[in-house]
Formats: sequence, C-alpha cells, structure tokens
Amino acid sequence: MRAIVLSDIHGNLEALNAVLAAVGEFDVLWNLGDIVGYGASPNEVVAIVREQAQMNVRGNHDRVCCGLASALGFNPVARAAAEWTRQEMTAENREWLATTPKGPLTPDGMPAVSLAHGSPLNEDQYIITMRDAWAPLQQDGIAITFIGHTHLQGGFEQKGLDWQEIRPRYSTRNNADCWSLDLTEGTRYLINPGSIGQPRDNDWRAAFAIYDTEACTIDFHRVPYDLTAAQGRILMAGLPEKLAARLREGR
Repeated sequence: MRAIVLSDIHGNLEALNAVLAAVGEFDVLWNLGDIVGYGASPNEVVAIVREQAQMNVRGNHDRVCCGLASALGFNPVARAAAEWTRQEMTAENREWLATTPKGPLTPDGMPAVSLAHGSPLNEDQYIITMRDAWAPLQQDGIAITFIGHTHLQGGFEQKGLDWQEIRPRYSTRNNADCWSLDLTEGTRYLINPGSIGQPRDNDWRAAFAIYDTEACTIDFHRVPYDLTAAQGRILMAGLPEKLAARLREGR
C-alpha cells in the first residue's frame, strides 16, 4: 500500500496542488491536520482534502478556525489569520472541520500505525526534541506514529537503547527532491512529513511523505510551487504581510 501523508497545509492552495501533481498514484491519503489558517485559500483547500483524504485528524488551527476554540492563545498574526479564515470559510466547511476527529487515529487494518497532529499524548504538544519524543515512543504496539504541528520534516526512531533523530538530507534547494528512510523491524518511529503550506525548517518547498508498506520505506519529499501566487493571495486578502514573507524564508 502507498499512503500519502500530508500535514499543515494551512490554506496554501498552490503548495497543495503542486504536491498532488507530484505524488502520482496512491492508495490512501492521510491528513494530519491544520488544513487552514495562515493561507488565503481555506475553502479551496478544504474542498480538495474532503474529496481526496481517507483519514483526517484535526489540528489546533482547524479547531480555532471552525469555532471550537478561542484564538486568544495565538500570537497576533496567527489570531488575525484565524479570525479572517473563520469569516471566509463557508458554513459547510466550518461544520466539516468541526466534525474532524481528534487524534490519534488508527487506519483500518493497521494497528501498529497511528495518526496524530501534535503528540499522540496531547494534540497541542510540539515534538521537537528527543526529550519530547521519549514518552510517545513508549506506546505499546505502535510502530509508526505520524505527526505534524511543528512544520519540521523528519522525526525520531528508537530501538532498545538506541535513539536517533531523523532529518532528511537533500541534494538541491529549489527543485523537487526525495530522501528515503528504510524501516527496520523492532524499531519505533515518530515521523513528521513536514508542512505543505508553511515549512519552518529553512526550506521553502512544500513537504510531504509517502509510506510504502510493501517496500518498508518512508520517502520524504520536497516540491517547489508557485510561491509568488500564494504570496499574492495572502496580500490581496489583507492578511498580515509577514505570512507572505515567511513563505520565501521557510521559517
């Protein structure tokens, strides 16, 4: 089975379209949350995800933008984007987001795989360091947990007393690129496919991952997209200028 794993699209239609054009054929699509917020195309992005994703986990921005939670905990830029998004989304899309389940979720027939937005122990917790990863990696029976939230592509692995951080190594900075991780038996993984719509690992390209159950691999991908168009949408919508500028910086 070939599973496409997406996270943190954040209303970036151009980035999402570039990713879907690059992936080719796949069996399932898993969305790890934060479909909206920051970007200027919330309705278009939600429509694509609703049509193509077999499993969806809610993110913290999804929760705020559909009205399930307050934006007061966000910084001023994120709050302004969330309030704009809530007003811009159709009632149907807000309702759909409100019914998106909280993670972690288990795909049908795959008890050793888990899908979450933040930590599987707390949906709002960021997993950035090995210390953050320790407790989630102790979950019995879970070999691979896919997470988002940090906008940092990579993850962590643990086998016995051996702990490793996973960071993809690419040969280019502006073209499509792929880095493959071979999965080994008896190892537990926390895998972050990275952010499609707003990467924060100093790489502006849209990030995603492909989990191939037959090859026992996870392929991390970066794909360039029409950055100027995405920035233009943000500026034309009257959203904070910082949201457009940071797309070029990848942070």
